[in-house]
Amino acid sequence: MGAKLPQRLQGGGIFAVQVQQAGCACMDRDLARAIYERSHLQGDFLLRSGQRSNVYFDKYLFECDPALLRRIADRLALLVPPDAEVLAGLELGGIPLVTALGLATGMPMAFVRKKAKSYGTCKLAEGAPIEGRRVVVIEDVVTSGGQVAESIAALLERGARVDTALCVIDREQGGRELLASKGVELRSLFTMRQLEEAAQ
Repeated sequence: MGAKLPQRLQGGGIFAVQVQQAGCACMDRDLARAIYERSHLQGDFLLRSGQRSNVYFDKYLFECDPALLRRIADRLALLVPPDAEVLAGLELGGIPLVTALGLATGMPMAFVRKKAKSYGTCKLAEGAPIEGRRVVVIEDVVTSGGQVAESIAALLERGARVDTALCVIDREQGGRELLASKGVELRSLFTMRQLEEAAQ
């Protein structure tokens, strides 16, 4: 019988955690390297800022790889609070992640638009009901945290209870601090710095 897995891991320090499964923390470094190598591109890229760069991190490349997405979901599952009731993926990058995580955990899922649609049901969150339920927000990459904070505020207005957000990568550009100021804990699998270190 295998060793018991930890119920949850604290974001940001995952390399230091001794994961008691088939080897230990080296599994996490291997996953970080796989994400980095799959998504790190070299070439000539125009950035949102208007500047040009010879490197670019394409987050959608790790999300479209079925085997890699499964590994990520299995690790994210360890970060889900035990009393969570609904997983809510944010448009666009959080949608494949929440789908994979729902399959890994068996938990119901909601799909959160950036804006409520103006026709049909006029919903912001499709899928599982969120009102009165403990909802964990799922995002792929968090930078400043602005969009995540806006989405959480909208979910709260609709009766959800949200105090935790999960992401694959924290770019460490203020997102964790912004969410903390609003009473939301951000748990990440990796920081961008950890991905870069793992690739060396």
